[in-house]
Amino acid sequence: MAAATLSPARPAAVSTSGVDSTLHRSSIRPTLPRLFQHRASSLRAQSLSSTDSAKALSNDTFSELNEGIAHFYDSSSGVWEDIWGEHMHHGYYDPGLPLQAAFSVNHGDAQVRMIEESLKWAEIPEEVDSRPQRIIDVGCGIGGSSRHLARKYGAEVIGITLSPRQAQRATSITSAAGLSSKVSFQVADALNQPFPDSHFDFVWSMESGEHMPDKQKFMAELVRVTRPGGRILIVTWCHRELLAGEESLKPNEEELLKRICDAYYLPAWCPASKYTSLAHSMGLQDVKSDDWTQYITLFWPAVILSAFSFRGISGLFKSGWTTIKGALAMYYMVKGYNSGLIKFALITARKPILES
Repeated sequence: MAAATLSPARPAAVSTSGVDSTLHRSSIRPTLPRLFQHRASSLRAQSLSSTDSAKALSNDTFSELNEGIAHFYDSSSGVWEDIWGEHMHHGYYDPGLPLQAAFSVNHGDAQVRMIEESLKWAEIPEEVDSRPQRIIDVGCGIGGSSRHLARKYGAEVIGITLSPRQAQRATSITSAAGLSSKVSFQVADALNQPFPDSHFDFVWSMESGEHMPDKQKFMAELVRVTRPGGRILIVTWCHRELLAGEESLKPNEEELLKRICDAYYLPAWCPASKYTSLAHSMGLQDVKSDDWTQYITLFWPAVILSAFSFRGISGLFKSGWTTIKGALAMYYMVKGYNSGLIKFALITARKPILES
């Protein structure tokens, strides 16, 4: 995710010259193409069915959603990097810290800790003879996780994103870090990945699942590209589990999620149990999930503080209306977490080894 955005994705070495992110001076109006404005309204309506199963979406709607996500991250990734650095996702904080700690905690360290704690929780091996050798980072942002994973495991890492600007920037940072021989980036759709079956030892998805309009297809693609014996780790935003007797979320909860969807180009939400159910149905083993909401409580207050600093405000206005709208929606994320509606979920599973 990014300062005024959410989970990021990574692109390849694709030229992305000047996305127009200026604002009309007479009134603050979106500079998004009319297509994106229409898509936002369409997705808002579809997001109302945000309980267990997303509605079937047409190919045109998929395409419009992808274009909107790409535009969102093309517009916002620069200001996020300028303020927060290379990692575009939540940080991991000790539970119980007072809100004032948002002013003093090193949030970059917290983001790296999120990566490390997630890997430890998923029991990704570190021994030389069993650690991952080929990794895909699904929704890679500007490559922070990809580079970290490459350094940690000595692995080949490929990051994919819908945003050409992210892919270009990720490639540039990686080259400067001397990791181009290990890490590369492509503009690609996570629901239709350009890789052969059983290609990766480890599939990493840090805060990109929330952008996927078809969770079943998303999971199926992750499983397809994972080699037998390989592991999948998904870290994503979910809504709470439905209580006994509930058939849907409450109207006020649906309304809150709708506002977040409008700002961040998200389709229908689902509970974490949707992912575990899909994992079991696809024959995966060692399936487990957890709710880490208690470990990320300082993140959004810190993002809000940074966004509305002088530096943040300047960056937001340079980035344009799409990023400004995302910044204004951060309040809804805090409200969703505080109310128990939004959950920060981890899901992991292993693809079984086929018996000969």
